[in-house]
Amino acid sequence: MDFLETKYLYLGLMIFTIFFPLLRSFEFRLVYYKRVRYIFPGIILMMILFIPWDVWFTEMGVWWFRDDYITGARLFGLPLEEWSFFVCVPFACVFIYEAIRYYIKRDLLKAVAPYFFYGFGAILLVLAIFYNDRIYPFVTFSLTSVACFWLAYKNPSWSGRFLLMYLVSWLPFLLVNGVLTGNFTELPIVNYNPVHHIGTRITTIPVEDSVYSLLMLMMVVAIYEWRLKKTGVQF
Repeated sequence: MDFLETKYLYLGLMIFTIFFPLLRSFEFRLVYYKRVRYIFPGIILMMILFIPWDVWFTEMGVWWFRDDYITGARLFGLPLEEWSFFVCVPFACVFIYEAIRYYIKRDLLKAVAPYFFYGFGAILLVLAIFYNDRIYPFVTFSLTSVACFWLAYKNPSWSGRFLLMYLVSWLPFLLVNGVLTGNFTELPIVNYNPVHHIGTRITTIPVEDSVYSLLMLMMVVAIYEWRLKKTGVQF
């Protein structure tokens, strides 16, 4: 796809990611714009973990960004487009979360959610131990395993809806991360050092990325729901 071969590709991808949620933010049923003040604390706190993690891995060469597809502006070694990733993607996924809450009244996965997170947490823990010599799966699987055990143990009222949102979000995940990892371009925007990851990919996407995404969204939604509960807000 020749039109994707541009230094504005990553920037355009982030605009594409957030465009529909922003466009629908003022839709009278979801009134998503009213939720922004409750969403961004979670995004900011998530970035306090993920930005240093991203900087660290970039400096180590676990991954790096190809200059052909970014504008070139950087902060702490990360392209500004990468910074925007941690805002645009969670914002869009919480939109999916709220759309599911509005349009699907029944919490379809409430009963199975704690079992899923206990089981998935156990699998990730075993994989983290097995791949302890490869930093991307070890760090990602270890942290996400702890988060899954916490979520299963606490079993908050929103865990089933979060699980459904995560499953639905695989569709945009495959598209967005597919672009980032070279599924539609001559070369990937984000490049991975094979020494530091398992090597298993979903099309062009390292399997670790899906777990990384789960942890990121789990943090944002947990803080978002905590803020809603604390303030007693109901939409």
